[in-house]
Amino acid sequence: MSAQPAYDPAAARIAELEAALAKAERINRVLMDRVERSTDLQGNAFSLFETAITLEGKIRDRTADLERALTELAASNAALAVAKEQADGAERRLRDAIDSINEGFAIFDADDRLVVYNATYLSLWPRIADRIRPGLTFAELARMISEADGSLGPRVAPDRWMSERLAQHGVAGGGHVHVLADGRWVQINELRTSEGGIVGVYTDITDVKAEDAQEMARQLAERGALLQATLDAMPQGVCVYDESRRLIAWNQPLARLLALPAEVDKAIGDHDGLLAHVGPERAAAVGWASGDGVPETRLPIADRLLEVRRAKLPGGGMVMSIADVTERLRAAEALRETAETLERRVAERTADIASVNLKLQREAAERLAAEQAMREAKTAAEEANLSKTRFLAAASHDLLQPLNAARLFVSAIADRRLAAPTRALVRQTGSALDSVEDLLEALLEISKLDAGAIVPQPTDFALSELLGSMKAEFAPMARERGLQLRIQTSPLWVRSDMRLTRRILQNLISNALRYTETGSVEVRCSRRGEQVKIEIADTGIGIAREHHAAIFEEFHRLEDGGRTRGMGLGLAIVQRAARMLDTRIKLRSAPGEGSTFSICLPATPPRDTVATLTGTPRRRSVSEQSVLVIDNEASILEGMAAMLGGWGYRVAGARDGAEALAAIESGFVPDIVIADYHLDCGETGDDTVRLLRRRLGAAVPAIVITADRTPELRDRLATEKLDCLNKPVKPAQLRALLGRPMH
Repeated sequence: MSAQPAYDPAAARIAELEAALAKAERINRVLMDRVERSTDLQGNAFSLFETAITLEGKIRDRTADLERALTELAASNAALAVAKEQADGAERRLRDAIDSINEGFAIFDADDRLVVYNATYLSLWPRIADRIRPGLTFAELARMISEADGSLGPRVAPDRWMSERLAQHGVAGGGHVHVLADGRWVQINELRTSEGGIVGVYTDITDVKAEDAQEMARQLAERGALLQATLDAMPQGVCVYDESRRLIAWNQPLARLLALPAEVDKAIGDHDGLLAHVGPERAAAVGWASGDGVPETRLPIADRLLEVRRAKLPGGGMVMSIADVTERLRAAEALRETAETLERRVAERTADIASVNLKLQREAAERLAAEQAMREAKTAAEEANLSKTRFLAAASHDLLQPLNAARLFVSAIADRRLAAPTRALVRQTGSALDSVEDLLEALLEISKLDAGAIVPQPTDFALSELLGSMKAEFAPMARERGLQLRIQTSPLWVRSDMRLTRRILQNLISNALRYTETGSVEVRCSRRGEQVKIEIADTGIGIAREHHAAIFEEFHRLEDGGRTRGMGLGLAIVQRAARMLDTRIKLRSAPGEGSTFSICLPATPPRDTVATLTGTPRRRSVSEQSVLVIDNEASILEGMAAMLGGWGYRVAGARDGAEALAAIESGFVPDIVIADYHLDCGETGDDTVRLLRRRLGAAVPAIVITADRTPELRDRLATEKLDCLNKPVKPAQLRALLGRPMH
């Protein structure tokens, strides 16, 4: 520990008493000298005697005063010695106590100059430790750290770090965290003393940060286990191979259906192992999916018959599902035999109606009973299919939450400076998440359509508005593929559900761009009596007539030279949406001649619209804006903080409205609020935003994130001036929304 010399009151008191004693001695000498030299010019001996007696009394008084002063001086010296010894002991104990503290310790006086510090404090700044001395101001010390120490903050943005650090030190109102050059994390707690100085305690929290990272890894492992449990709960067997034909995922029903040994990874660890397990005569049924439109195949195992579906993954891998259809085929065969038997018996008895009328009535009753049984079986099958659809919808919905967190973390990592191999891995991870997201969204949408969760709400709207949004959405994709995208503007109006119509056009235009190598894609509108015909024409590969019906089935994709085009769900969604709109999709296509899909919608008279122009307010820079994120999932808060912080925003997180209010009370004033719709204990994101707006006294812009895609919720949020995003959140979509004026 180092310190400047301090003022010593005991030493000053001793000096004062010694000066008084010296003055008394000088006075005594002067008086004695005057007595010895004095003489009576008139020779009066009695007068001299009286003078001597007077002087002797004065000298005696002065001597007594001197003796008392010396006694007090001696007592003061003894007291000062004891006090000095106590002060030295206290100083030693203070020095030992400060040096024994594990945390860094520093005291600055009222002039913000360094007074006391310990060795741990010096160890935080090894490059400038020899230059740290008492008397340095905090600003000088911070400048030395910024210029020479190389901590992460000064290295990335020295001016910004310097201004923020001086502001934090000036406030001295609590703790804040800094990362050092050697990777250590330090929490700094600064408090102001009663004399106006500042005491700082510097605590190494590197181990705490490491524990947080381990906890995050544990949570990711738990989510992986949940995903595996979901796969195991499916009745179908599922296995996934990567582009190197190595097994990366499978479930327990697969092992049961294929009679695999306990060590599944060793038995079918690669695709060749799977082919060897089923045998050469059945290898074609589980062969590698080399292109789009792989048909389903049948695989006999023991006395069972399995249905195999294969699909090529965007990254070059393959996913395969296996279902036991033995009982279904047996039931169908039994029904067929029953029907043939009934028809034969009816034919035999028709020849002699008169003689066997009673018998014929009995046979008719039997046939009615069989038909009733068939209807009941059909009803049971439809209910089972609906139950499966609801389960698939629920499973897809539950998977959106961890997928949303994974996308946020990948986006946050992608915004950082990474080595080229690492960036490639991050990009591949993002591509895989995109594929999973597209598949889940498509499955969820099909499930909702099948379950009747989407009810059409016809309205009158102008096609120009819808086609304009289509042009803006797909123009970048067309430019990227080198294609011409021509979408005619149309003054026609139609009556339909705008959301379902938009979904149909999105899928048809996307398919046209995906399956067209050169040329163009064109969207045309024309009036056909009471109908408006919308056509999507391309110059792509074309479709053979025998495939015109099959392409609307789930997971049906055409062979196209081994290229991966899609998941085979887009046209299935289009067909379901068209049925809900009480219309049909027509197709004209032939190989090498391109394809033209068309849909007809009811025409309606045009209406007058009034365009309003509003000025776009100037938005502050990202670094000047604060974002408050509200979500009951810790992983979502961490992912949002990492991603938004990487974009430059100041971010605070809260799990509910109470924590959000606490953040505002602590001084965090948000410019934007991002809230999850479903919070804990029945709390919703829009309720929380209203609470914050009342507390702030202003309509702060807010975005509500939800997995609920119903138009009723979106309309209700819009009436409250709340923007809405669906899960999983696309980072680019969120960034674009943050960059423009919101409600």
